[in-house]
Amino acid sequence: MEKELIQLMNDQLLEEAALSFGVVFQDLNYIGGFQNFIYEYVKNGKTYILRITHSSHRDIDSVKAELDWVHDLHRHGVSVSKPVTSRHDNPLEVIHLDDSYVMVTSFEKAPGIKINYPDCMNNDSLSEKCGEITGQIHSLSKSYVTAIHSVKRHDWTGNYYLNHANQFIPVSQWQVFANMEQLKTQIHGLPKTESYGLIHGDINIGNFLVDGDRITLFDFDECQYSWFAEDIAIQLFYMVYVVLDDSLQERHDQARRFMKHFLKGYERQHSIHADSLKHMELFLRLREIIVYVGMYRSFDFSNLNDWTQKYIQQSRNRLEAGTSIVQNLF
Repeated sequence: MEKELIQLMNDQLLEEAALSFGVVFQDLNYIGGFQNFIYEYVKNGKTYILRITHSSHRDIDSVKAELDWVHDLHRHGVSVSKPVTSRHDNPLEVIHLDDSYVMVTSFEKAPGIKINYPDCMNNDSLSEKCGEITGQIHSLSKSYVTAIHSVKRHDWTGNYYLNHANQFIPVSQWQVFANMEQLKTQIHGLPKTESYGLIHGDINIGNFLVDGDRITLFDFDECQYSWFAEDIAIQLFYMVYVVLDDSLQERHDQARRFMKHFLKGYERQHSIHADSLKHMELFLRLREIIVYVGMYRSFDFSNLNDWTQKYIQQSRNRLEAGTSIVQNLF
């Protein structure tokens, strides 16, 4: 489907998408995207992001629900990229195609710079900032009421990669599939207490910018209902997965250091029960299978660099053994 979607991005569609937010398509600068097409543009001296989402990825109600929540977080003072309305004062514009449609949304561009690897690692101040904004989101999530005109977002079981693993992972990896199903059953059995609600679902260094002592978070496309521990485990996973097994002690040291400073910031905004943190290893395993499926979906396995080859093999080993990337943290 990905190739077909790329073919959809012709000048006519881009022109209509750009005009819906008051610019021309020549002003759009493509900056990437994985499941959406992301462009940057400048209007009245201010920089914005234009996002084009195909109906095979999300439906209209789902995108409206995302935008409603981001607006609510912004109203409550969370540093997020604010959605902006179209020239027709709509939260999104729909462009109909032959047998599908795309949705066009726009956001104020976050200020600041991206903090890449390895600078993000062992960066105690950054870890604390990540914890603080995550805690702020989780605290507000507990009292968030879905807007009347939108439906609720999906829960964790609606993840694309979990539901399409058999399309990408070779059937010969039967143990990966067996352990994935067992893991899903374990997570299903967790109690939905006060530590469950709407989460960002994909906080990583690619989804926030840093401006001085402030983080601005964006890309809520994966927001979902889940345990708050999953939102934390996702960040921990991305902070340590780059360290391969030949530096296992370094990985565990990095994990403990990150969590120490992350929780320092988090607990200024929200308290999470110790029992919830004990489930972190389940959610680390969940994120690993999601990333693993994503690699099989998108990577050319005939042309992998050394790090990627090693990571995929070590990841498979963990998935087949049913172990998380770091253990015994709590």
